[in-house]
Amino acid sequence: MNRKLNCSRLLLGAMILAGLGCNRESTVSAEGRVAASLTPGQSAPGPAVEPAGPPMRIDSARAWQYTKEIVALGPRWDGSPGQKKMGEYLHAKLKNDQVEEDAFVADTPDGKFQMRNIVAKFPGTRDGIIVLGSHIDTCYWLRKTTFVGANDGASSTALLLAIADQLRGKKLEGYSVWLAFLDGEEAVRSWTAADSLYGSKHLAQKWQQDGTIKNIKAFLLADMIGDSDLDISRDANSTAWLEDTVMQAATRLGYQSYFFAQTQTIEDDHLPFARAGVPVADVIDIDYGYNNAYHHTTEDTLDKLSPKSLQIAGDVFLETIRLINAGASPPHAPQKS
Repeated sequence: MNRKLNCSRLLLGAMILAGLGCNRESTVSAEGRVAASLTPGQSAPGPAVEPAGPPMRIDSARAWQYTKEIVALGPRWDGSPGQKKMGEYLHAKLKNDQVEEDAFVADTPDGKFQMRNIVAKFPGTRDGIIVLGSHIDTCYWLRKTTFVGANDGASSTALLLAIADQLRGKKLEGYSVWLAFLDGEEAVRSWTAADSLYGSKHLAQKWQQDGTIKNIKAFLLADMIGDSDLDISRDANSTAWLEDTVMQAATRLGYQSYFFAQTQTIEDDHLPFARAGVPVADVIDIDYGYNNAYHHTTEDTLDKLSPKSLQIAGDVFLETIRLINAGASPPHAPQKS
């Protein structure tokens, strides 16, 4: 993900309030927002909520095993044997779930590419959907190298599979949870608005056309969350109240020191959904290695990752879902019906 970053590194740790999220001003201008759902100044969720029951936790050992298995598939750029294996692997892991495949042909600077998004659906008891996303591809422009994207693609995809393990076979008291395994996030040549985010653009458009988009209460994106030196940025292109709900979840679990010490403006798979009016949060550690030395290099390997980071990210995703189900929402705006 050759993302463009507009970095405004702001230390926010002192502003973290114990257990209740942060009532802080936004650090970016209204022009930095990408959709009407990203209301300027709307930075805190509604009244504090107390979810029923204990928090759910992922099995980090299983998440780590999935990460290793995905890396073992090799490079997974679109059109590669590894990417074909990736699709087969996901279908095998999700064989007992409700799965839909969104196949399409992407028109790229290097020609037409067959791509597909894979969506696993876990029904809830309430009308509405929470979507969790991850991209499944590696860089096409690095196809002549040994780049395997251990952090950049494999770790977050493995995380979604570990979350599926926690949702499977349970009666979900709340919104349905859909896991979106997104293809074509990476640029084919170089990152531009046209050459990137192929899968998320296609899926957001599809869900707009069939009416699904109006039922999505939140879109949570996981990306590069396996870094052993975990430092998740607050994203200025995400919805403020939803990012604050993520922070509230992290604080409730004692993980707040891994979140939001800096704010950056990140282009990623959440943007097509934000532009469609969906509240979005990109949970990403964009600084990977000293001076980001491992990002999009052959150094993005398993030895740079940690099961603990997968545990932290997975637990926070599940707790964020609980908080949304318990009523976390914009303070001055009703949730979409």
